[in-house]
Amino acid sequence: MYTADEKRYSSMQYNRCGDSGLLLPAVSLGLWHNFGSGASFENMQNMCYTAFDKGITHFDLANNYGPVAGAAEENFGRILAKGLGRYRDELIISTKAGYDMWEGPYGNWGSRKYLIASLDQSLKRMGVEYVDIFYHHRPDPETPLEETARTLDDIVRNGKALYIGISNYNKEQTIAIAKLFKNMGTPFIINQRKYSMLVRDIETDGLKAYAKANGIGIITFCPLAQGLLTDRYLNGIPQDSRIRTDGRFLKEDAVDENTIAKIRALNDIAKQRGQSLAQMALAWILRDNDITSVLIGASRPSQIIDNVGMLSNISFTQEERDKIDDILN
Repeated sequence: MYTADEKRYSSMQYNRCGDSGLLLPAVSLGLWHNFGSGASFENMQNMCYTAFDKGITHFDLANNYGPVAGAAEENFGRILAKGLGRYRDELIISTKAGYDMWEGPYGNWGSRKYLIASLDQSLKRMGVEYVDIFYHHRPDPETPLEETARTLDDIVRNGKALYIGISNYNKEQTIAIAKLFKNMGTPFIINQRKYSMLVRDIETDGLKAYAKANGIGIITFCPLAQGLLTDRYLNGIPQDSRIRTDGRFLKEDAVDENTIAKIRALNDIAKQRGQSLAQMALAWILRDNDITSVLIGASRPSQIIDNVGMLSNISFTQEERDKIDDILN
């Protein structure tokens, strides 16, 4: 039986999610990679235990995380059943629906039919009665926005989720659905977007500033740019890297000489700060106090411990900020 470390909360920073009453850990664990049907269950379990013992209370999933689709939720459900579930009231569990999940016309996008059916399946796979945050995973260009918003509102009112989030919505799309949620009184609290030193779309499209001004939390995924912002690629592409072994999300042409030069220059600054490049890249996302949480992925418990270690130094001098911007621009 798993027993949590009683000191787990002392090593974590918790941030208020927008204008809501919910606090999220500055670092959350995403189960996008390494929780599929072919992964080691013992390693998955140890990663979740390590995360919780380090104060990571938020575990982020989606209906299609695997492979195969649904496998991450099933495995997380097993981890809950084997011990972690006794701490359910200390956990934030989130899941999503919006991408391809099953065959036919009802297993995708943002219709009422799909969202309700998908969440019901997710709850069964994880063996829980509700999730803390349910996200619409991506905007649907065909389904009326009012239908999607009303369905998400009904999901909360039916007790299947406590809060609502959206993912991959840009600033204009966020404004549109936030207006609907406000009129319905929906507890909409967060947008999940890709953000890193190498991908800064939420700055250029204005979402980052808008969310802060309007009480909407932001949680970011791919903060290490699929591993580019680590020491893995300082000297080329390792044979055991994700590019070589998977290749679905990080392509070889992304690792060009210009990108490697930037990574090496950033690594020099990280060394001067007494951090690994990964730690600095995570801390940089939190630099302005307008990002609620950073979603990390991991393949082993030691990576989680290392990532959480960045919280000991999340402030940047103006000189460091200027040097980093010069490198990235």
